[in-house]
Amino acid sequence: MSDSKRVLVTGGAGFLGSHLCDRLLADGHDVISVDNYFTGRKANIRHLAGNPRFEAIRHDVTQPLLLEVDWVFNLACPASPVHYQVNAIKTIKTCVIGALNMLGLAKRTGARIFQASTSEVYGDPDEHPQPESYWGKVNPVGPRSCYDEGKRCAEALFMDYHRSNDVDIRIARIFNTYGPRMASDDGRVVSNFICQALRGEPLTVFGDGSQTRSFCYVDDLVEGFVRLMRYEGEERHLPHNLGNPGEFSMLELAERVQRLTGSDVELVHRPLPADDPRQRRPDITRSHAHLGWQPTIDLEEGLRRTVDWFRGEV
Repeated sequence: MSDSKRVLVTGGAGFLGSHLCDRLLADGHDVISVDNYFTGRKANIRHLAGNPRFEAIRHDVTQPLLLEVDWVFNLACPASPVHYQVNAIKTIKTCVIGALNMLGLAKRTGARIFQASTSEVYGDPDEHPQPESYWGKVNPVGPRSCYDEGKRCAEALFMDYHRSNDVDIRIARIFNTYGPRMASDDGRVVSNFICQALRGEPLTVFGDGSQTRSFCYVDDLVEGFVRLMRYEGEERHLPHNLGNPGEFSMLELAERVQRLTGSDVELVHRPLPADDPRQRRPDITRSHAHLGWQPTIDLEEGLRRTVDWFRGEV
């Protein structure tokens, strides 16, 4: 393959990282997965062990890494509140020091580098849906700030490395994503509902369930990653929202999971966590215009695939 790249994926054994490794290998690239297995799982990449174009390294991105690569996808960081609040200091170090180390690698090698940012940079938004031009409303000292502010700082570092050192950056702001290989204990609402329903347990709904999220199936998201990394347009260095603009309340999601799992378990309401956003929906105008990207898998089909996968896990 004439345009084959040597690609580093940090967080390569995670939910998103492992799917990205699959896609990059299918596209003919050589792939190096780097993961410290804090939330990543060897099981997610075990099927790649015999592939001669794949290698896995146990490494923590808060420590320097010397490799020669063409592309870097920086996905390393716990991404669910349950996991990133376990060790808040470690989370912000992964976001900030990890970004610095990967940017240093990219600067040294001339590699193009992609930052997996998050819709959490918008906080509990006053503007809806959220365009990339919205600066957000984030609590800088709350229990979620280790992740929210860590990702905001990482974006600032990426832009400064681009402006000061001409590093070729890409920034994706990822909205709620789901699919096979989600961890059953990560506290995210899709995996929570599905696992609880399959076990015959009540579904835990925080608050009154009216808060909304937009759910993007993992294959659609990875397609957006690849298109953004390849994008050569004038605005390639600006953040791009990647997510499904379909918006659903937690109660709507619970009803769909109950129906798809064939479970009639009850709902149990719990207090809303601190700083939990009331609504979340991406404006994907920029990504559609620049990348020709939009999700193709609706929530019904994506949940069906995810439920089928979890039936073999729970």
